[in-house]
Amino acid sequence: MKPAMSRRGFLASAAGATAGFTLAGCGDYKPVSARAANAKATLPTYIPYQGVPTSMPATADGVSVGYEHYPANPVKALPDGPPAKGPAIDIMTLIFNPVPPPVDSNVMWQALNKSIGCDLNFEITPVADYPNKFAVTLAGGDLPDAMLMLPPKDNAAATPGMLDALFEDLTPHLSGDNIRDYPYLANIPTASWAPCVLGGGIYGIPMPRPVSGGPVFTRLDLLKKLDVDPNPSSWKEYFQLCKDVTDHKRNQYAMGDPITAFDTTMQMLGGPNKWREEGGKFTFWLETEEAKQAMDAVRRMTKAGVMHPDAYTVTGKVKEWFGTGRLVINPDGAAAWNDYYTTYAPAAKGFDLGYLMPPSWDGGKGTYWSGQSYYGFLIIKKAPKARIKQILRAMNALAAPFGTDSYLLRKYGVRGPDHTMKGADPILTPKGTAEVTLPTTFATDAPFTLYYPVKPEIVKTQYAFQKDAVERLVRNPTEALYSPTNAKKSALLQKTLDDTRKGIMQGRVPLKEWDGVMRNWRKEAGDQIRVEFEKAWETRY
Repeated sequence: MKPAMSRRGFLASAAGATAGFTLAGCGDYKPVSARAANAKATLPTYIPYQGVPTSMPATADGVSVGYEHYPANPVKALPDGPPAKGPAIDIMTLIFNPVPPPVDSNVMWQALNKSIGCDLNFEITPVADYPNKFAVTLAGGDLPDAMLMLPPKDNAAATPGMLDALFEDLTPHLSGDNIRDYPYLANIPTASWAPCVLGGGIYGIPMPRPVSGGPVFTRLDLLKKLDVDPNPSSWKEYFQLCKDVTDHKRNQYAMGDPITAFDTTMQMLGGPNKWREEGGKFTFWLETEEAKQAMDAVRRMTKAGVMHPDAYTVTGKVKEWFGTGRLVINPDGAAAWNDYYTTYAPAAKGFDLGYLMPPSWDGGKGTYWSGQSYYGFLIIKKAPKARIKQILRAMNALAAPFGTDSYLLRKYGVRGPDHTMKGADPILTPKGTAEVTLPTTFATDAPFTLYYPVKPEIVKTQYAFQKDAVERLVRNPTEALYSPTNAKKSALLQKTLDDTRKGIMQGRVPLKEWDGVMRNWRKEAGDQIRVEFEKAWETRY
C-alpha cells in the first residue's frame, strides 16, 4: 500500500484523475443546465436521536453531541433482529488507514455482517488510488451495489447526468417523512443531506461531518511553559504570539503550513468561506481585498521567521511537527483532536491541546469558517424497489448512533478480542485497532460525536469549542450547489492559484502580480463558474 497522503494532496489527485477520465470521453452522459442540475427536492425530515441522555446535547445550529462515558447498558439499536436479511451488498469505498484484515480473520467484520443480516462486501481502495478507481468503474459499467462519491467539486465524473443514468433516485424513500422508515438516517442533520440533492433528486446517503470543522489547535503545554497569553485579541497580538513562541535554537516555530496560516488570517479579516453571496451575487474568496491582505500578512510571518523553514517545500509533515512540539499552532480537522492525544501524548510528558479562536483583525470577536458538512455520499446502483430498501436498511444500521450496541460494535469491535473495558468505556486492543479500520464511515455514519474514553475530560473542551464556533460561523454558500464548470476546472485552476499564492507568501512573487492572476482566473473559468452558481442559487433558494 502506498504511503498515506494529506487531504489536500488527495483532492489534487482526484482532480487530475477525474479530469483525465472526462477528457478520455468516458461517461458522456446527458448534460443538464445549471438550473436543472440544482432543481430542488424535499429534504429528509430531521429527527434527532434522543435515546441516550447527555449534558452536552447536539443543537440545531450544528454543535455535536458529547459524552464523557459510554452507557453502562448500551441501547439495543436493532431490537427486531438483523434488518437487512438477503443477498450480499457490494460497497466500493476508500480508506486513509491501513487496510483491515479480511473478513475471514476479522471478528469485528463477521459480527457486523451477522448483526445486519447479510454480507457487507467492502471493496477497499487506498485513498490515493480511489479517484482513478471510481472513474474506471464507471467507464467499465460493472457497478457495485453502492459506491462512495466524492463531492462534484473534487470529482469531475460526478455529474447529475451520470447519476440519473446509473444510480437510484432515493427521493421516494427518503424525502420528508418517508425517512421515518430509517430513523438513524433521519438523525443525520439537514445540512449534510442538502449536497446529496442533484438534478431534483436525493441521489445519495451522506457521510456527515461537523459543521464547525476543526479548530486552530495550540500546544497548550508549550504555551504554559512560555507563560504567554494563548488567546490573542487582534492580529497584532496574534503576530506577537507567533514571535514569542518561536525559538530557532530549539527548532520550535509558530506554524508550519502557509495555506492554513492564510485561512486563519482570512477569518480574522472576515473574508468569505470560498465564496461570498450577497443578494444572489457571488464573489470568489481569492478575488477579495481580504485575500491580498491575508497573503501579505503571511508574507510578514514568513519574513519574521515564525513559519517552519520547510513550510513551503515539504508536505505531509505538519501533523508530526505539531505533535512533537516543533510547531505550537496548527489548524486541523475535528477528528485530529483525539488522534493527537492517541499518537503523541504517550511520548510527551504533560502533552495538552488547546484551541485558538481567530480574533477580529483590529480587535474583538472574529469569524469562523464552517467545515464541510459531509465528506462524500453513498450512491446506490439502480435496482428493484425491494433491493433498494434492503440496502437502505443496512445503511440505516451503519448510522446507529452513539450509546447503542451497534455503534459500539462498529467503532470498537467485539469485546475481548477487539476491546477491553475501563469502567463502561471500551479501550481498543491492538487487534481491535487493526480491525475497526473497516471503512464503514465511508459508507455512511452517525453524526459526529465528541467522545474520547482514554481522556474523557477533554470532551467538555471540545464541546465548548463547537459552541463558540457555531456562533461565529461563516458558511460556504456553494456547498450544496452544482456548477459544471466548477466541477471540471476549479480544482486544477486552484493548483495554479495556490502555487502563486505560496510564492507571494514566501516573498518570491510580488503581491502586485495577484491582480493579473485573478484576471486570468476569471477569463479561464471564474466568471463562468460565478454565473452558474448565481443561477444555481436562484433555482435552489
